[in-house]
Amino acid sequence: MRPSLLAILLLPALSGASLAQDLPVQKYLPLALAQQAATAAVAACAAQGYKETVVVLDADGVERVVLRGDGTGAHTINSAFRKAFTAATFGRPTSAWKAAVAQNPEVGNMQRIDNILFAGGGLPIRAGNDLLGAIGASGAPGFDKDEACAQAGIDAIKDRLK
Repeated sequence: MRPSLLAILLLPALSGASLAQDLPVQKYLPLALAQQAATAAVAACAAQGYKETVVVLDADGVERVVLRGDGTGAHTINSAFRKAFTAATFGRPTSAWKAAVAQNPEVGNMQRIDNILFAGGGLPIRAGNDLLGAIGASGAPGFDKDEACAQAGIDAIKDRLK
């Protein structure tokens, strides 16, 4: 005899199991922290005389904050987004791709994927091992300087990333 559909649907409730207990818990990057990170990154660059745009994304690559510093070029919005998107997608700094491409030039073909950019300035934002999002910076005179500004943004909130 086959169990009825009603019996199958009621089985978890009758056995004391709760579907809610099976739901995963996911950490996320609150807007206030994303704003603080972006503001700190732009300020760190401005203090060095760099005109910087910073984009902060959530772990899915969706924009949380776009902060375009005074005097930055329009192109910096797109490149900061692409750097952050790349860091969020792969969970590693965009500067780490330089060595990977040098070892295997075919890896560079991944840049043909929409919004991927292997240029320094994109960093993942983590709480322990959990990826919360990423920050991308663009506009400083050098990818290493973009990355330093992005790191300043993360450093400004790192004590609250738990």
